[in-house]
Amino acid sequence: MGNQVILIEHPLIQHKLTLMRKAETSTVKFRVLLKEIGMLLGYEVTRDLPLKHEKIQTPLASMNAPILAPEKKLVIVSIQRAGQGILDGMLELMPSARVGHIGLYRDPKTLIPVEYYFKVPHDIEKRDVLVVDPMLATGNSAVAAVERVKSTNPLSIKFVCLLAAPEGIEHFIEVHPDVSIYTAAIDEKLDEHGYILPGMGDAGDRLFGTR
Repeated sequence: MGNQVILIEHPLIQHKLTLMRKAETSTVKFRVLLKEIGMLLGYEVTRDLPLKHEKIQTPLASMNAPILAPEKKLVIVSIQRAGQGILDGMLELMPSARVGHIGLYRDPKTLIPVEYYFKVPHDIEKRDVLVVDPMLATGNSAVAAVERVKSTNPLSIKFVCLLAAPEGIEHFIEVHPDVSIYTAAIDEKLDEHGYILPGMGDAGDRLFGTR
């Protein structure tokens, strides 16, 4: 996997992820935890944002203080439905980020993603993109989403998830060797239905209380 996969092992993220995994965790609690983890993941994946210095006046003195470089602009692209939970958390941290959406559903027989919606900011070619989805399972949806985003020619792309399966990582890296994966956990394997084991079940269903 090399340096393309970044495992985020912050204790708060790991603790909250464990609570999300529990079968008895309610929809309300799951939703709150996903938003909180989304914010924490946003903190981790933006560590390399460039800074510049500008002269400011504090109540006591003037100083050259660091601020984000204004030319570094972000787009968060949520893979629907479940990506919405991570998106909400990241927007708490980065309220000025632009937002894109890609609607995909997985055909239950072929496990191939089918696109039904795609909309991103008009100036995405001037921005760096975070593609977010809680699960990297088979990798099919993530691969398709990133391929679609690449067609808009952004400056860069990172893929951010909570859980990843080895099979999904391998597939993603094979197709997109130029895109880094940020994940809070790499689980054991996929089951025969393409779900991550031990996983947390269907993130979209648990987020929205559906089946």
